[in-house]
Amino acid sequence: MNELQIALALIGVLAVIGVLLYNRIQERKVRQRTEAGFAKPGRDVLLDDAAARPDTSFFAPLDEGDAGYSRFHGRDAQEPHFGDTEILLDAALSEESYPQAVPMAEAPLEGQSAPEQAQHRAVTAYDESIEFCSVLKSLDGMASEAFSAAIAHGAALGKPVRWLALPLGSPGWEDLSTQSGKRYLEVQAVMQLADRDGPAGKDDLAALCELAHELARQHDWQVRCDDMTEASARAQSLDKFCADVDVQIGLNIIARGTAMLPIARMRREAEAAGMRLSDGGVYQLLDSRGEVLFMLGNREHGAFARDNPHEPETKGVTLLFDVPRVPDGVKNFDVMVTLGRKLAHEAGGLLVDDNLRPLTDTGIEKIRAQLTQIYARMEARGLAAGSRLALRLFS
Repeated sequence: MNELQIALALIGVLAVIGVLLYNRIQERKVRQRTEAGFAKPGRDVLLDDAAARPDTSFFAPLDEGDAGYSRFHGRDAQEPHFGDTEILLDAALSEESYPQAVPMAEAPLEGQSAPEQAQHRAVTAYDESIEFCSVLKSLDGMASEAFSAAIAHGAALGKPVRWLALPLGSPGWEDLSTQSGKRYLEVQAVMQLADRDGPAGKDDLAALCELAHELARQHDWQVRCDDMTEASARAQSLDKFCADVDVQIGLNIIARGTAMLPIARMRREAEAAGMRLSDGGVYQLLDSRGEVLFMLGNREHGAFARDNPHEPETKGVTLLFDVPRVPDGVKNFDVMVTLGRKLAHEAGGLLVDDNLRPLTDTGIEKIRAQLTQIYARMEARGLAAGSRLALRLFS
């Protein structure tokens, strides 16, 4: 072998070594980018202590009570995790190529049909301030029908669970449908951390995480869950905040002395104000989204009879205003007060508060000031009254 051949052989060996080193560097960068895409910020956005939640029965007082959770005990097991074996999880799994679920605007898009607007409103982003998330991923895609049993189990857990899905080859998120026939690159099982029944317990969070892990074991998918201890703390503090602003205001129209109020006249006034009788026998004033602004119920029976529009008389009726669920609350409270005064005038009754004391202008101003403070607190917390988040939390 002459000197030229030796030189060429050395050059070839160095080239091969250079390629191997380059590939190793690129693989490391891909791994780091992928792991960074799934890293969770270690911050607690809600710092208050836990508190009990009020009962929200329509005419019942707002009692407080604690809810206990002991539905599920997770078990230790080995499943595939992000970064364990998949060095070549390329940018298709990273947030640069496939975004996380994107929040929808509050208002419907112009030019959309009613069904399209409904779908537009339905898919909302995973929000770490009010939700716990378990994530499943697969480069080969996950068949929609594989989630049927898991969705059924999730519906039986202690808090609402949403299933968000990103189809293969699609940049947009949608609600997971087991009948769609699609294959999904990523699926998020998202549990709400609190509602009016109280905070999500650790057992609820563990149950959802184990549900995701079991799917991963069965199908060799990749899985990740939020930190359950941190999520449980967020659930407790979120519940306390919500309990502090969870207020319902009742205005009552009662008969004077031994007299009675004419129900037929009350019905006419309610309907003239745009209220409609619900299936539950309660008159409701709805906004453009179909959400309740305030309600009118019969104090004696809790409801107006749907099959007897000519009910003779009652001792009183109640207007009820669910503070955190009503947008533009002070304005809508004023609308309810105006209706209450008119009902009292037309029926010859008295407008009183929850303690059956006459409601004066001074009393109404105090309520309005309290409403302003509550709504300011909700806005500062990023939970505007009547928003999608508020409607989910106060349900």
